[in-house]
Amino acid sequence: MIRLADRLRQLRRQRFVGRRAELELFRTALSRDVSDFAMLYLYGPGGMGKTTLLREFAHIAEEASRPHIFLDGRHLEPSPTGFLTALQQALTLPPDQSPLGALAASPNPILFIDTYELLSPLDGWLREQLFPQLPERALVIIAGRHPPPAAWLTDPAWGNLTRIISLRNLRPDESTTYLRNQGIPETEIKQILSVTYGHPLALSLVADLYNQKKATHSLDLKQAPDIVRLLLERFVADVPNPIFRQALEICAHAFTTDEALLAHCLGQEHAYAAFQWLRDLSFIEQGPLGLFPHDLARELLETDLRWRNLPRFRELHFQVRHYIIRQIQVSSGPAQQHTAYALLFLHRNNPFMRPYFEWQSFGELYIDMAQPADMPAVEAMIRRHQGEASVAVYYYWRGRAESTLYLFRAANRAIVGFGHTLDISQVTADDLAADPAVQAAITHLQATAPPRPGDVILYLRNWMDAEHYQMSPIINSLGSIVCLRLFLSTPRLAYTFSAESESDYYAPMYDYLRMPLAPTAGFVMDGQSFGVFVHDWRAEPVAEWLDIMGEQELQDEITALESRPLPSQTIVLSEPEFAEAVRQALRDIHRSDLLAQNPLLHSRCLVDRTDQPPTPADLQRLLREAVETLAATPKTQKQYRVLWRTHIEPAPTQEAAAELLDLPFGTYRYQLSKAIEKIITWLWQRELYGPM
Repeated sequence: MIRLADRLRQLRRQRFVGRRAELELFRTALSRDVSDFAMLYLYGPGGMGKTTLLREFAHIAEEASRPHIFLDGRHLEPSPTGFLTALQQALTLPPDQSPLGALAASPNPILFIDTYELLSPLDGWLREQLFPQLPERALVIIAGRHPPPAAWLTDPAWGNLTRIISLRNLRPDESTTYLRNQGIPETEIKQILSVTYGHPLALSLVADLYNQKKATHSLDLKQAPDIVRLLLERFVADVPNPIFRQALEICAHAFTTDEALLAHCLGQEHAYAAFQWLRDLSFIEQGPLGLFPHDLARELLETDLRWRNLPRFRELHFQVRHYIIRQIQVSSGPAQQHTAYALLFLHRNNPFMRPYFEWQSFGELYIDMAQPADMPAVEAMIRRHQGEASVAVYYYWRGRAESTLYLFRAANRAIVGFGHTLDISQVTADDLAADPAVQAAITHLQATAPPRPGDVILYLRNWMDAEHYQMSPIINSLGSIVCLRLFLSTPRLAYTFSAESESDYYAPMYDYLRMPLAPTAGFVMDGQSFGVFVHDWRAEPVAEWLDIMGEQELQDEITALESRPLPSQTIVLSEPEFAEAVRQALRDIHRSDLLAQNPLLHSRCLVDRTDQPPTPADLQRLLREAVETLAATPKTQKQYRVLWRTHIEPAPTQEAAAELLDLPFGTYRYQLSKAIEKIITWLWQRELYGPM
């Protein structure tokens, strides 16, 4: 029986074109008993087709009867335990069976790892400990946005066993084949190629637009580096029906989208069809936790909705928010941690909270419960940043039922920070004498609004980053997740206290969170003054507070978001297109109006040189710098003079240039060709690897 999954896979394969060199390299590796390489590392910017190529590799492996496993960095915890757990689940092994043992029993497994940039904390562990345990014929195929860490090349062994490919745009012939396969009229192909430059995501969006329209007419696209934005705008305008439009907006707003979220927002009767439609879109990916759009597509779709229909944007925000809050309340463990992050994710663009949190690095660390062996590291951290009195308080509470120590670990299990919470609902006289922070908190409560029997009082007693103490956005983010989970899961929560050594810095954040400074709860230890922020959950319960936060954050972000420019896109040319762009730029070097239309203006080799949008003048300087490199050595001096007289200070004609240089015309043309090739090579290296 043919399954729907088989049909979907067949349709996706029909959309795949190009990448001949990469496919041939992979097939050659499969055909040999022991491949020349053990690790193939693909990298390139978003929308370059990395995931699509990995899936095609997986299909080829399946046809060759090679066992393979597919992991995605977006959906596993970046720790050794998290990676091994994901590996175990992918292999469908029982909890007591080692995934490494299962791989060792297979003579030639293939391990695919996508979105590797999110696993950067694991890189050393994978390279030095896990990958070496794989069988000799195993292959590891990695895809990520960034070039591999230098250790892959500097390590004498891995350097010989690693192949690195910078994934570029599709070549013109490949792009043409793709568009023809998708039914794009021949009359449209040349124009589409002139503005997409073979960018895979842009090409797939063109195909989606034509499929949605069920018609063939000009897209009337303008020459621009942000072609994906233009295509998405057109796509949004042509979604089949209003329900599907809402589903797309939900998917762009939420961290991940599953059918249950769509049912909550759209109604059960629409959820299945909307989910199936979403999963077939070229810019929507899927993982264990649901669907999610390409990063650029997410930002552009959000921007479009906010500009086009602000009331709908607000309504959507609260629909998604209420669903996530409910999931936090009914989940536990890793699932609850994920949903807590999903709630914070809704406010990633809030201009007020942005300085205190870290979104780009989120996922590089993970939350763990402390074990006895961890205590010396925590003690050393406290002694370094606070002092002996704080160490004594730490030891007083250590191991007590009222005390919980959350560790924030890197992939190698190193402790990079911690958060320490106390339940001070039933403190004793000894507790008050041992900890001045708790004594001050209880004194404050007795003087303001004493707790009732059964009330719970939680205290974020201490937190810190191993290096940056309490000035650490990433540790503050993790601590916020811990607190959010406690807020939503603690029955009879009456008060929370938070102690901050940098209270002046954090005061605006806590005021915004409706947790004002309580002067009478402050205390001094080890010569440091700690400000303490408090919230009375009896006066403002958690549900009410969450609604206020949602409204307040949304209101505060409107002005900033409206003025925020749309994300721009670097053009990533294929090598032949890049070479032709260089040749054209040299011909147009004295024409700023023509250079403004050259795709090099938005290529990496130029964009990486300036914090501002590049100008034709920037491109002229880059070309002159490239030409000057030929003057550096006697061997290329003749080529330098030929290029200078042809393009920088040009003679009226090439024949005149040859005469000025006292060269036969054939020799002149030969030297000019060699000079331009060297310029292209010099620029191409910077396009691939950045400034050198």
